[in-house]
Amino acid sequence: MPVPLPTPSARAVVTGASSGIGEALAWELARRGHSLILVARRGDILEATAEKLRATHGITVEVRATDLSDTRALEMLCAQLADREVSILCNNAGIATFGPLIDLDPEYERAQLRLNATAVHDLTLAVLPGMVSRRAGGILMVGSAAGNMPIPNNATYAASKAFVNTFSESLRGEVAAHGVHVTLLAPGPVRTEEPSPDEASIVDKMVPGFLWDDSAGVARLSLDALARNKMRVVPGVLSKAMSVAGGYTPRKIVAPIVGSFYRKLGD
Repeated sequence: MPVPLPTPSARAVVTGASSGIGEALAWELARRGHSLILVARRGDILEATAEKLRATHGITVEVRATDLSDTRALEMLCAQLADREVSILCNNAGIATFGPLIDLDPEYERAQLRLNATAVHDLTLAVLPGMVSRRAGGILMVGSAAGNMPIPNNATYAASKAFVNTFSESLRGEVAAHGVHVTLLAPGPVRTEEPSPDEASIVDKMVPGFLWDDSAGVARLSLDALARNKMRVVPGVLSKAMSVAGGYTPRKIVAPIVGSFYRKLGD
């Protein structure tokens, strides 16, 4: 059974919709006719994106300015979504830090874990009963190739994405018979456009241009895979290489090599 077609009452939910893959997913879903609920911290950016989506595609777009790392705010959003007809959930929001864990801000690390893992878990729990009862729905989990291996100097992010990767593939086995699709997107580096030299981050400078994937292309590929109920999407050369390394290379070999690269990002 395919994911639900757009209807006036149904909504596709995209978290982290203010930029990057999340914004690209919103535009691709709108192009396919889905009305949306956009979630991110910055309400002003979401409202601007929502206006463009409404004007371009004539769809209904709702905005939820929510910090998903805030426990109370997450609970409120989950309660709202539990009462809505959510046809597609794109669990995309996430942040990353680099450097030795002991040198990083403990509260920010806790917030990162709540955003990257707990929010994914709780939002899925909120919408899943409705999808199962309707015997239709799609959940796109944005994990990471980083979740396939231990990565020193990226410990919280890698661990949180390992949760998303495993949670996605485990849940998929539970709900397949109920008409609900679950697809894991495990990307490498993704960006909307190449920044100017003055605006380039340390990641932009260290990762060669040919290894970056385009966010619009990744969004299109991911939603096509969700429609086909494909288990995992791994776009790009670097993400495929990391997946292979994480699955077949001894961890005592791969961890120091990858960790040294991520240490430079922290510096």
